[in-house]
Amino acid sequence: MAVLPVHAKGDPEKGKALFYTCTGCHGIADYKNAYPSYRVPKVGGQNEQYLIAALTAYRNGDRKHPTMKAQAESFSDQEIADIAAYLASLKPATSN
Repeated sequence: MAVLPVHAKGDPEKGKALFYTCTGCHGIADYKNAYPSYRVPKVGGQNEQYLIAALTAYRNGDRKHPTMKAQAESFSDQEIADIAAYLASLKPATSN
């Protein structure tokens, strides 16, 4: 089992402001990315530590996706924690 690094406590209000740009893909029901082609996940309600790990992996290049890497590499550890705290505070998306 991998041990995740300790991160600062996230501020959901700051995370909400930072996530605004992300809603263009992650906030649209049934949105499909053009390249590579796949359904973009709704991330609201996701586990906070998972989100921190995923965003950190995109930022560091350990997880591959050009758009996500470009977005994540601009975030500090605190900003990632803020975004994760905001998203974890939301109700999970349901399918219609």
